[in-house]
Parts: sequence; structure tokens; C-alpha cells
Amino acid sequence: MDESHALIVQIDELVASLNLLLDNLEIPLQLESPQDLTPGLLLAILEATLKSRLPIPNRVRQSQSSQAKVETIKIFLGVLGMDVLEMDLSNIDPQRLAEGDWDEVVYVGGLLVTVAQQQGLLTAEEIIDLDPNSSISQVASESSLFARVAAPTSLNAFTEEEVMLREAVRRFAKEEVEPKVREMDENEMMDPSVIQGLFDQGLMGIETSSEHGGSEASFTSAVIAIEELARIDPSVSVLCDVHNTLVNTIFRKYGTEEQKNKFLPLLAESKVGSFCLSEPASGSDAFALQTRAVKDGNDWVINGSKMWITNSYEAEIFLIFANVDPSKGYKGITCFVATKDMGVQIAKKEQKLGIRASSTCTLSFDDLRIPEENIIGGLGKGYKVAIEILNEGRIGIAAQMLGLAQGAFDKAVPYTYERKQFGQPVGTFQGMAHQIAEAAIQIEAAHLLTYNAARLKEEGHIFTKEAAMAKYYASVVAQKVSGSAIEWAGGVGFTRETGIEKFWRDSKI
Repeated sequence: MDESHALIVQIDELVASLNLLLDNLEIPLQLESPQDLTPGLLLAILEATLKSRLPIPNRVRQSQSSQAKVETIKIFLGVLGMDVLEMDLSNIDPQRLAEGDWDEVVYVGGLLVTVAQQQGLLTAEEIIDLDPNSSISQVASESSLFARVAAPTSLNAFTEEEVMLREAVRRFAKEEVEPKVREMDENEMMDPSVIQGLFDQGLMGIETSSEHGGSEASFTSAVIAIEELARIDPSVSVLCDVHNTLVNTIFRKYGTEEQKNKFLPLLAESKVGSFCLSEPASGSDAFALQTRAVKDGNDWVINGSKMWITNSYEAEIFLIFANVDPSKGYKGITCFVATKDMGVQIAKKEQKLGIRASSTCTLSFDDLRIPEENIIGGLGKGYKVAIEILNEGRIGIAAQMLGLAQGAFDKAVPYTYERKQFGQPVGTFQGMAHQIAEAAIQIEAAHLLTYNAARLKEEGHIFTKEAAMAKYYASVVAQKVSGSAIEWAGGVGFTRETGIEKFWRDSKI
């Protein structure tokens, strides 16, 4: 039996075992995959188990080894977001757990509550105020966990705030950005007034708390803004995306209170941020980076270079990934916060095929001295920061490509009803209509994939696969639709006059 088949069998057995457990606990629900095991359901299972002191059913014990019980707990914890690779599960006794031992069940329950607290599902205050006699569901219902649960809706259902944001960003992009698009593309430079406009509109701190000068909006709001900007100019969208989904999010999730108070207001109101991970020999293999950081007193001294760094020309705040101990491999990678005045040098500004107004530079660090307090996320934890944050970043890229495809479509389709051949608009020919319909379907599919991933992320579910799917498919659609749009517009589409060809160039990123 090959490994992939064995894994499928294990997953099937796990789902079957969990469904048996649900039956015995009289919980009227059946799972189709481990991903269906939401935090709310975990709490319900735990509560029912504690109330009944019901051992794991005999049929489950027979179908799973003791070690498989530990693997089940790992999946439970993984669903809630804990990094089980670094977690010590040695205190779990597989045999006692398999037999439904009360102490083992309580111990695992404690782990679940700990993870719930770490993931923001239960706050520290809620944990402290727990009534020992209250049920877990009572505790959960009073916590922020159930604030995330709502009745099922379509992926086109948005809050009033999200609808208002979309309208505001669309208006800003149309009135303030669009008149400057061609000039910025030709000059390969972002207009400072556009950047200032992003700050003035609150689009550079979308999820940042109001306490730190931000808009305190949802992650989906950030996706909406990125999409709407990309419909007019993907270059502006890229700047906004990297600044929000990568830079701001790292400070919010991993920064100390001092770091948040110092940098988040600047990033929300006046300073562009840059995420510095890729290197000449470290692109897709991000953890092969060669940039080094060496301790010197209370400082760290960084030497090395970064390549393909977005926003780096305009940025004043940089998140730099460097290895503090190459002997530990990727576990030596650490994230440092640097400001431009510390000595960050731009070695080269790339001249690109597309997204020309978005800066992409090579950076050099020659004895760049960074204070100890500017480590973010912990020493040797940079790899974890990068992996987790890039998952969110994929949804941002999907939103860029979705907006790009829609922008090209919106420019080209009306022209097909203005351009006439053989006495009728070319858009009315059946062959053309088929192409336009297919493109519209693909854009809608990309939209659903993108916003599904965004909502999953917001609701605290695992979204890694969905984010990757959205990024891939939206990118494919962007290239295909923008290429077709050039053809739909005929000779005019090949010129710079309409701006349609720019969408295709931008899609190649």
C-alpha cells in the first residue's frame, strides 16, 4: 500500500471513529472530513464527554490503535490552530485515553481550552472568571467564540460596513487613481499623492485597531479593498495588499505591546511597510535564505541581501528575515524590524514587464545594526511567522488577480458593443458571446474561491488549502481573461490607449 493510499485510509478511519463517538454522545451530526470538526463542535464533544463520563466506544477502540488516539488529539488541536509539531504531547497516555480514562479526558480538555485561549476564542478574563460548575457550552456562548458563528449565508453576503467600504474604495480608485494610472505605469513610479490617498482613506490600516489609528475592519474588508483597487490599477493594489496582509498582520499577531504601540500607528497613518524574505538564491525555497544576523551586545548586526522586495522603494519600515544560527537550519530564522534610517540600502530598482508603478528592489544590508527589542515573534521563530502569514497573503494575491480580471473584463466588453463588423457589434456574434460568457463564469468562480478562503480565515477555520486554490485559480483566470480582453478589442486592445494591455502585463506577476 503506497503512502498516499495509507493516508486516505487513516483519514477515513478517523472520520468513521469520530462519527461513532458522536453517535454515542447523542450529538445529531455526522462528519464528512476532519475539517468539519470546528472549534464549537469540539467544545460540544468535550462537554458531552465530561457530562456522561462516556468512554470512547469499543468499536472505536477496536478500529484505532492507542497511538491513533494521540493522532486524533493532534488533529483536534490542529483544527484550533496549535502548532502540534512543536507541542509536547508526551503527557498524554494513549492507553488511558483509549479507555476513556477521566483524568486523561480532563487533561485533553485543558489543552483544548488552552488553545482556545491562545487563538482568541476565549480571552484571559473569560478563563479567569470561569464558574467551575458551569458547562463548557455556557462558557463558550459568553465568549468571543460564538460571536464568530452565524447562520449560513451566501458568499455574496457582506456586512453594511463591508458594502460601504467597497463603494468608498471603488469611488477613490475611479476618481483618484485612474487618472494617474498610465502616467505611473510609464514612469514606473507610484505617485506620492496616491499613497497619501490610501492613508487618508484608512486603507493602510484596515484591520488595525482604532486604538492604533486603524480602521478596525474585517479581513474580508481588506480583501474587498485589494480587489477594488486592482480593478483600476493592480500596482496600487499590490502596495496596499503587502502593507496590510503581511506587514500589519505580523505586527498585530506577533508584536509585543511596545512594538504595536510604536509601529502600528505609523503604518496606519504615514509609513509604508515592506516584507523582506526572498533572496537571489531563496525564492520559492524561502528558508534557504543566506542573510545572517550576529549578536553584538544588545544589538543584532545583519549582513546580506534581499531580492524582489515589494514596496521597498517607498517603505520606511522593513520586516527582515535573517538566520541567527545556520546550524539550526530554518529554526534559526528570525524576523527583525528595521527602519530606513538604520541604513537599509536599495541596491537596484527592477524594471519590470508589469505592475511597473509598484516598486520591486534588491536591498543590501551591510552591518545593519538592529536593537534586541526589534525582534518580532521570538528568536528562531521567523520561519513560523513567515509560513503562517504567507497563507493569509495568498488570499490577498487571489483578490489582486480577481480584481485584475474584472477590470480587464469591464474595459473590454463594452467596447465589443461599440466596435462593428459586418453591420453589427462584434459582441453580438455568437462566438464572441461564448467567450465573454465563459470569462464571466471563470471570474465568478475565482470570486467564490477567494471570498470562501477569506471567510474561513475570519471564522477561525483552517484555510491553507482554500487560500492556495484561490490564489492559483484567480491567477490563471486573470491571465486568461486579460489576454482575451486584448483580442476582443481588436487592434485597439494591442495599443496602450485603452489600458487593456496593461492588465495582461500586470497578470504575469
